[in-house]
Amino acid sequence: MTTPPEITFSETDLDAIATAPGRIAVLIGAEGKLDAVGRRVNKLTRGALARFADSEGFEKMKSGEIRSLAFPSGLAAEAVDLIRLDRRASVDDARKAGAALAKAQGKADVLIAAGTLLNAADLAFGFALRAYEFDLYKTKDKPARGAVRVMASKPEDLAAASAAYAALAEGIFFTRDLVNEPANVLTTDDFAARLAAMQELGLEVEILEEADLEKLGMRMLLSVGQGSASPSKVVVMQWNGGEKGAAPLALVGKGVVFDTGGISIKPAAGMEDMTMDMGGAGVVAGVMRTLALRKAKANVVGLVGLVENMPSGTATRPGDVVKSMRGVTVEIINTDAEGRLVLGDVLWYAQERFKPSGMINLATLTGAIVIGLGHENAGVFSNDDAICDSFLSAAKAEGEGAWRMPMSPAYDKLIESRIADIKNTGGRPAGSITAAMFLKRFVKDETPWIHLDIAGVAHVKSDITLAPKGATGWGVMALNRLIADKFEG
Repeated sequence: MTTPPEITFSETDLDAIATAPGRIAVLIGAEGKLDAVGRRVNKLTRGALARFADSEGFEKMKSGEIRSLAFPSGLAAEAVDLIRLDRRASVDDARKAGAALAKAQGKADVLIAAGTLLNAADLAFGFALRAYEFDLYKTKDKPARGAVRVMASKPEDLAAASAAYAALAEGIFFTRDLVNEPANVLTTDDFAARLAAMQELGLEVEILEEADLEKLGMRMLLSVGQGSASPSKVVVMQWNGGEKGAAPLALVGKGVVFDTGGISIKPAAGMEDMTMDMGGAGVVAGVMRTLALRKAKANVVGLVGLVENMPSGTATRPGDVVKSMRGVTVEIINTDAEGRLVLGDVLWYAQERFKPSGMINLATLTGAIVIGLGHENAGVFSNDDAICDSFLSAAKAEGEGAWRMPMSPAYDKLIESRIADIKNTGGRPAGSITAAMFLKRFVKDETPWIHLDIAGVAHVKSDITLAPKGATGWGVMALNRLIADKFEG
């Protein structure tokens, strides 16, 4: 898997500035104030930093932004990156600054003069996240990135604070790798094997095969994968770091490794992006990896339904009726509304087996949520204000966009079926809401529940602050924060 860059920490060394190779990053406060390193670099470059700090260009910079001086005289470095950042800059601005430095790095060594920056660990974390590259299938020469060193007034404290982010970064990278992988590589078998390998980290991992799912009555899930040569599976990952016997939080992910739409086949244009339709399962996997790596003091179970939705002579047809594990019958109106079928059975199984204290599912579920919220926010649906508010607070703290959407019985009539208990789609109006209302049929009244529709945020077409285009890993940070704040003893 892709691993985060190694970042080292050392005391501020003014004598090392002149001879440092690669790039040197220097902080400049909001009023153009230079710290000790800034003053040293300014002297070596004959006042270049002071002139820039007095310029209109500096005035136009926002907190966390950088400007670069190429080949500065008086230094061995090829560039000086000037960061507008106060000592008490916010977490978001510190992460943004780190990400900007990673984007500018290329393959050069980087020396970051963090000085007394309070959120220096977040600057390093932002650097690590933005340094991600998925280049496994590039055959050209791939020179290694340069070394990254952060100089600070208290490097031991900074290293300790950054260690807490290392597990989170690895979980995010794991999610991104899964979502970026092509479907001929990340088959249901391969996905399950990657999750099983996390037993080395202390997770208990169990793989339920098709015979097990048939015995359990998960016929909704099985109906989605029955047109594919790849076997459908459910993978259960348990982390028991909390009080023995205490009810776990359940995380449930949609893992459609490729979605053609089935018999209701999608248009050819853009279908290649459907390798990311397992994004919900990818986030669950990344969170479970993070929890295991940081030895979280919580009980959490992650369950993912792994299927491939393909058209064939054995595929489910529009008009078919299937019976869920719960016993509810479903008329399949559109085989491209398959994710809710996968999730419905796994949600019910999670409650029947684990009786969780709360349950959160994630899925790249509807195009309708992208129309409604774009690529800035995930859609949040919930039956419980307390857990929903806690999640929204966690997402806001981590800078991951999330917006609560409405749910009410009035939408139920849109998924009423003439021949079965319900149908799997209510048409175009309120498409993301009717999908949530479908899932709610498989959530017990006593279970606090959140449905996260991440279709717009799991995978993006252009760079964002903390990630290059492609998989983002959205949700790993927010869920890890929620678990740390609300579920760890």
